[in-house]
Amino acid sequence: MDLHTLTLLVEIIDSGNLSQAARKLKMTRANVSYHLAQLEKSAGVQLIKRTTRRVEPTEVGLRLYEHGRNIHNEILAARETITSLGQDLQGRVGISVPSGYGQIVMSQWLIEFKRLYPRIVLDVLFENRVDNLRDEVDIAIRVMQEPPLSVIARSLGDVRYVACASAAYAQQYSLPQTLMELRACPLITAGVMGRQLRLSAYQEGIERQEVMLEPTLSSEHFPFLREGILAGLGVGLVPDYVVQDKIASGEVLTTLTEYRLSIFGTHMYLLYLPNRHQTRAVRTCIDFLLAKARGTASPTTSPE
Repeated sequence: MDLHTLTLLVEIIDSGNLSQAARKLKMTRANVSYHLAQLEKSAGVQLIKRTTRRVEPTEVGLRLYEHGRNIHNEILAARETITSLGQDLQGRVGISVPSGYGQIVMSQWLIEFKRLYPRIVLDVLFENRVDNLRDEVDIAIRVMQEPPLSVIARSLGDVRYVACASAAYAQQYSLPQTLMELRACPLITAGVMGRQLRLSAYQEGIERQEVMLEPTLSSEHFPFLREGILAGLGVGLVPDYVVQDKIASGEVLTTLTEYRLSIFGTHMYLLYLPNRHQTRAVRTCIDFLLAKARGTASPTTSPE
């Protein structure tokens, strides 16, 4: 058993199927299948369970994968140390951020990070996907109740939803005072196409309530929802960071403040995979974003 075959096993398990592993390794699928068969023959046990769509490691295969992953990461770290000696911090960081939080809150953080580390290539995706981290994404920022066990999750803080409307709307129609009145209003909020929206409302000492919503203006793009709220098109149900400045100025009023409201989750997490090698650039970006979220001074990294 050599390093090449261990690397092949790692890529197969990480990819989830032979075809994807073949593309990443720049080999034919038949060649990958052959080398896997040879590895299993030399090991004397089955390492991969094959199905029509996916492959899954056996218990022995998983243990061997963990060894291979550790060796692979150490080699990558050693190469990075050699290439970065005497140089400014460089590399690539792929980061996936929610469309609203990313644009309204994180854009300035990422611009500041880029100014601090001009040689790092920053590849930013604005999206609301909640599936697993992909090859091109090193860090994902997500709003959710509980992060999956397959990732490392670092807290960026609570997400507080507010029911709000422009002062002009409130003057003309008045603001809802109960959850049922909220449901009857023209609602401006995010949604998932083809799925009914469920609002969870928590009140101290009272059992959680749930209300099904039917928005009249719905989008995954929170800056657009903000414009709809300011235009007086209805009552918004959005995270507070979307309209925080307008609430402070009095242009937007809030209601139902006795409730803690939630649609997609009440917590913001920074996610990354535990078994993927983290370059110094990725580690520095993680530390930087955690510091910004906590309101502390941004860390800096000197060249090693």
